[in-house]
Amino acid sequence: MENWIDAGSLSKLKESETKVIKGGIVVFLHENEIYALDNRCPHMGFPLHMGSLCDGILTCHWHHARFDVCSGGTLDPWADDVPSYEVKVEDGNVWVNHVPGVQNQVEQYKLQLRKGLEQNIGLVIAKSVVALLKANVEEKQIIEIGIEFGTKHRESGWGPGLTILTCMANILPKLESQGRIQALFQGLSHVARDCAGQAPNHLIGPLAGYDGDLERLKGWYRNCIEVRDTQGSERIVLTALEKQMDVSDISAMMVTAASDHFYMDVGHTLDFHNKAFESLEHTKDNISKQILSSLPPLFSNASRSEEQHRWQSPINLVTPLNEAFDQLKTIRLDFSDKAKSFNENQLLVNLLADDPLAMIDEITLLLKKGVNPIKIAQVTTVAAAERILAFHTQNDFSDWNTVLHTFTHNHAVHETLRRSNEGLIVRAIYHGAVSIYLDRFLNIPATKRPTPTEEKRSLDCDELLELLNKQQQVNQSAKWVVEYLHHGGDKQKLFNTLGLALLREDAKFHSYQMFEAACVEYDRWDKESGVFAERAKETLIIAMTRYLAAHAPTSRELPHIGTIAWRLNRGEKLFEET
Repeated sequence: MENWIDAGSLSKLKESETKVIKGGIVVFLHENEIYALDNRCPHMGFPLHMGSLCDGILTCHWHHARFDVCSGGTLDPWADDVPSYEVKVEDGNVWVNHVPGVQNQVEQYKLQLRKGLEQNIGLVIAKSVVALLKANVEEKQIIEIGIEFGTKHRESGWGPGLTILTCMANILPKLESQGRIQALFQGLSHVARDCAGQAPNHLIGPLAGYDGDLERLKGWYRNCIEVRDTQGSERIVLTALEKQMDVSDISAMMVTAASDHFYMDVGHTLDFHNKAFESLEHTKDNISKQILSSLPPLFSNASRSEEQHRWQSPINLVTPLNEAFDQLKTIRLDFSDKAKSFNENQLLVNLLADDPLAMIDEITLLLKKGVNPIKIAQVTTVAAAERILAFHTQNDFSDWNTVLHTFTHNHAVHETLRRSNEGLIVRAIYHGAVSIYLDRFLNIPATKRPTPTEEKRSLDCDELLELLNKQQQVNQSAKWVVEYLHHGGDKQKLFNTLGLALLREDAKFHSYQMFEAACVEYDRWDKESGVFAERAKETLIIAMTRYLAAHAPTSRELPHIGTIAWRLNRGEKLFEET
C-alpha cells in the first residue's frame, strides 16, 4: 500500500463530487464512477478542480482545454494529455495510486516530443525537452529525435530548421542549463515549422546488386547533380552507403558536386551539406541514409553564381577562377600538419583589398608553395568576419544577410576541408574569397574597429544584455565587448551571455548560423597562439555581437514558450501574480 494515498471516505466524496488530495491529485465522482487526475492542467498548470465536468469531459476554465476524465486524454492536442491515476474503494474509503499509469516515463516523454513535432505545437515540444532533461536523458537522444523527424518529414530535403538544430547541438557546451533548454527547444521548434505541411520523404533505395567501382559512383553523382537529377543522385548516395563507403569519401563526393558551380544559393548549399555531415556526429548510424538523402533536393533550383551579372561584370571573375582551377589540377596539395607556414596577416589584407585578380593569384601561389588549404580557408573565414565587423549601419538592413552568407559559406568550407581532404573542394575557398571581394561595398563607409579605454572597471555581462534590450545598439555593444575582453572578462561567461542574447529573441535563421559559426571558429583559433590568432578571436566575437545586436530586440514569443515549460515543470503557478 506504500504507493496508495487515502482520499477519504466515499460518502464525503459523494457530497462534494471533487476533492484535491496529497500529491496534487484531484479525485472526481462522476456518473457514479471515481476518477483521479493530476490537478494541474498540462497546458498551463491551471487547477483542474476549478474546471467543469459534464458528460465525461473535464474542461479547464483558463484556456478551455478538454479532457476525457477517464483516461486523461485531451481533445485539444495543444494542451497535451493529463496524467491519470488508478483508483479503488476499500471499506468505504477511496484510495489513489499516486504512481501514474504510464510506467516508462522517458519513453512517454519521447512519444510526447514526436507528437509535438508532428503537430508543430511549441509548448508540447518545450515541455517534452524539459521533462527529458530532468529525467537525465542525454541531449544527444533529444537531438536525434529531431533530426530523424526532420529528414523523414520534409520531401524538399535538408532545410533551415535542421540547420538550426545542428547549430544548437554544436554550441550546447557554451551554454548553461537554461540556455541549453532554449537551444534544444528552439532548434526542434524550427524543425517542426519547416516540416509543417510538407510531404514525407520516402527513400528510393540503392541500386540493387551494384558491384562496380566506388570511384565510378562519384562520377555518376557529379553528372546527376550537374543536370539537377535529384532522384538519380539520391540512389547513388544510398548505394555508396550500402557499399559502406567511408563518410569522409561520401562527403568528398557530395561537396565536390556542390562546388562544381560557384557559390550555389549564396552559400546555403555548401553550408547545408556541412551541417548535414555534422549532424551525423549527433545521431546513430541507422538514420545516416535519411540524413544524406536529404541533400540532393537542394540542387533542384539552386542558383549558380557564375551565371550572375556581378560575377561577370564590370570585372570578369569567372574566367580567372576557371583558369586557377585548371592550375589546381597540377598542384599537389598538402593537408598535413607539416605544411608550410605563411604570412596570415598578408593574406587577410589581400582578401580585403580591392584587387580580386591579385587575390585569386595569391591563393593559388600559396597552394603551390605547399600551404595547407585548411589554413587558407580558416584565414578566409576571418576575412569574412571582418566584413561583418566593418559593416556600416547606413547600409540596407537586409544586407546584414549578404555579409552573413559569405561568412557562413567560408566557415562551411573550412569545416568541410577538415573532414575531407578532397582537392576539388578547394575551389570553394576561391568562391568564398570572391564573395568577400564582392561584399566590399558594404564596408563603404567602414565601421572602425572599436578600441578599449585604459580606464579599468569591472564589467558585468548583464550590462550587455541590457544594451541589447534596445534597438540600434550595434556599435555600443561591440564597444562593450572589446572593453570586457581588454579588462580580462571571463570568456566562457561572455559566450553564455551572447548565447542567452540569441536565445531570448525570436531569432531568425541567420542569427543562429552567426552565433554557431563564430563560436566554432573561435574555438579553432583558441588552440593556436600568436598575435594573429588573438586578433582573429576578437574579430569573431565583435562580428557576432554586432550581428546579434542588429537583430534585437524582438517580441520574444518563442523563448517565452520555453520559459513557460520550464516554470510548469518546476510546479510554478502561472495563473497567479508573481
